[in-house]
Amino acid sequence: MFSGIVEEAAKVVAVESDKGNIHITMECSFVNELKIDQSIAHNGVCLTVVKKTANSYTVTAIKETLERSNLGLLKVGDKVNLERSMIMNGRLDGHIVQGHVDQTAICKDVREADGSWYYTFEYEFDKEMARQGYMTVEKGSVCVNGVSLTVCNSKDNSFEVAIIPYTHDFTNFGQIEKGTVVNLEFDIVGKYISKMMSFK
Repeated sequence: MFSGIVEEAAKVVAVESDKGNIHITMECSFVNELKIDQSIAHNGVCLTVVKKTANSYTVTAIKETLERSNLGLLKVGDKVNLERSMIMNGRLDGHIVQGHVDQTAICKDVREADGSWYYTFEYEFDKEMARQGYMTVEKGSVCVNGVSLTVCNSKDNSFEVAIIPYTHDFTNFGQIEKGTVVNLEFDIVGKYISKMMSFK
């Protein structure tokens, strides 16, 4: 379980393919605090630490993960948003994020507005999935590349988010431009409510 508050935008130092899976090696400032079998969100995708050295660690993304996320596009030097799992006695500063990416979206526009940035994202719309809560709502929560954000200008297959300077500078949002593929996780609360409503 995560909150969508990114701890660090860390650098990819190696990507290796293996029988349809990929092994991603990252360098980050808290690697000495990690242990094997620990869960970390990578651009919003929950992955398990499988190997660790003094200054890096490795996770494995399987076929299912690669089909639903942007992790298969990663290359050496890319920045990835990292978040360790929530401590249950801490504050929930973002929203409830599972680390289970639903699908990808494409950035359609980035515009600066007096020190903040507006990003427009478009995703493949499926009416049946929308009935099950795979959608955005105005002023609702969405997780984009592991970042908890508030939706504005919600449409059937697109939405906008407004990014403050801190988020722009300390996550990989500073590298997102028109055409960039990002990961989406829709709000789990909305999914449960939609599912329960379907039984009425």
